[in-house]
Amino acid sequence: MPSVLSTGTSALLAFQRALATTSHNVANINTPGYSRQKVDFATADPQSLGYGTMGNGTRITDIRRVADQLAISRLLDGSGELARLKQLSSMADRVDALFSDTATNVAGVWSNFFDAVSGLSSNASASTNRQSMLDSGGTLASRFSQLNSNLNNLSQEVNNGLLAGATEVNRLAAEIAQLNGVIGGNVDTAAPDLLDRRDQLIANLVGYTGGTAVIQDGGLLNVYTAGGHPLVVGTTASKVTTVVDAFQPERLQMALETQGLKITLDPKALGGQIGGLLEFRSTVLDPAQAELGKLAIGLASSFNEVHRQGVDLYGQMGADFFDIGSPRVTTHAKNTGTGSVSASFGDLAKLDGHNIVLSFDGGNWVANRADTGANVPLTGTGTADDPLLLNGVALVTGGTPDAGDRFLLQPTAGVAGGIKVAISDTSRIAAAAPVKAGATLSNTGTGKLGNVSVTDAANPALRNAANILFTDASTYTIDGAGPFTYTPGQTISANGWSVVLDGAPKAGDSFSITPTPVGSSDNSNALAMNQVENAKVFNAGTITLNGALGGLTTQVGAAARAAEYSLSAQQVITDQAQARRDSISGVNLDEEAADMLRLQQAYQAASQLISTADTMFQTILGAVGR
Repeated sequence: MPSVLSTGTSALLAFQRALATTSHNVANINTPGYSRQKVDFATADPQSLGYGTMGNGTRITDIRRVADQLAISRLLDGSGELARLKQLSSMADRVDALFSDTATNVAGVWSNFFDAVSGLSSNASASTNRQSMLDSGGTLASRFSQLNSNLNNLSQEVNNGLLAGATEVNRLAAEIAQLNGVIGGNVDTAAPDLLDRRDQLIANLVGYTGGTAVIQDGGLLNVYTAGGHPLVVGTTASKVTTVVDAFQPERLQMALETQGLKITLDPKALGGQIGGLLEFRSTVLDPAQAELGKLAIGLASSFNEVHRQGVDLYGQMGADFFDIGSPRVTTHAKNTGTGSVSASFGDLAKLDGHNIVLSFDGGNWVANRADTGANVPLTGTGTADDPLLLNGVALVTGGTPDAGDRFLLQPTAGVAGGIKVAISDTSRIAAAAPVKAGATLSNTGTGKLGNVSVTDAANPALRNAANILFTDASTYTIDGAGPFTYTPGQTISANGWSVVLDGAPKAGDSFSITPTPVGSSDNSNALAMNQVENAKVFNAGTITLNGALGGLTTQVGAAARAAEYSLSAQQVITDQAQARRDSISGVNLDEEAADMLRLQQAYQAASQLISTADTMFQTILGAVGR
């Protein structure tokens, strides 16, 4: 009878705990990272009776979680990459929206500006056309500045994301290290819920930094970033912080604090959300801002060059229509010398938006791409008369640099924020040509002059009156200088102007070059300004301003689409890893319901055993009592 009671009791307790475990599984079906738990039964130690042994019922040997570390590791790898691509795609889409939306992009106001220039070229004396061109130019400049400001705001968002990410990484790493200490060196005896909690925290941490977790002897988990930097080693958690960029103090970088030192982390050594932010800044934001500045510089410089070749209604040579800034040069925080570098724009056809690190090796200056480290050809000595020349930028050095001193050249980044219209008086718009050509009425030949073109607007004699006199049908003089040989269709040049003369002049025929008078309605220079958007100014004269505008929009859109496609592919991979993990560790309600029914029936049967033992005991007591 005692054996029946003890056997029934052991079974009752075992099934009760198994039912509690099943209930625990059902209760946590929606808990992130929860792994299904399973009760392992074994027979209790038998009792020796001399003539044999008798069983003593059942016992629970383990309550274990159902998990596959390989499946968990694959999910960790996938989730870190997915977090990186989600962050990258989300931020890239925002830049794409700025450049593609008609309400915020450059294309619409760009088109309006050149439409206004075209209107001026059709009626150069109309004050309304002049005002329209001035207003449209101001709107275009404001759009450049606005877009640059929006990109700066996104850069600040990256900074804020790094600050928040560092705080969360430190919190997660500290909690993981604490759990490593609680779990101890024997994972086999650890509470399943603590193991799940640790795995979930690691997944969250990897979601911020990328990387993976490595099992240490005894079951402790060490966590490393995508670049192999330790975040958690046993019960010790590293501390992540932010530091100011050595070249750009407005920009933050990630660093690892170790032994009192802050080691700046290579952006490529981080994945997850933080890696996505850093990758967005370097591969999408910076190139977009650099190309926007390059486009602004190309427009302003090209338009100014043509505008300076005309005269305004006051009879004065045109000044700059747009104001534009200069390339940015910043000093490395650890420079020890007194060297300085100033920059100005040179040949637009060679202008490149890539950032350059300019280093002094003790005797010479060396230039390298900031992103790839590739060497960039450099000419000149760095003086005002012989500046250093690279990628369409002229550099003048000063002071005394020490060996190892470095400077960061940003040729075009941020320049778009400083563009503005330089004039406010509509009469200052130089729509007319500075000089005009005419034929003497008494000419007897068939010589015919074309339009006068300006070849050197800075020539002091440009607006001096000049006379072209033919001494015979094949020779001519200019203000007595010459004679020069003439052939039909020839270009005649002097004093910074040129003109094409065709036909057959006769001896004594003359042609005059005279300055354009005050208040002229001539539209020659307005026609030239209208063609600026089609000027081939970039990439060694192969890309027009219009082409560069379309290329900017395409570049940003392509970066956003590439991130989106990568995200879609990674989502499939991560979903597969999640499904694999869930097929092993996930709670299945049908399976749990079947287990609950089976255990309930076993529990009831065990209860019946105890009831039977009680009846037997009462029977014995009754027999003895008589």
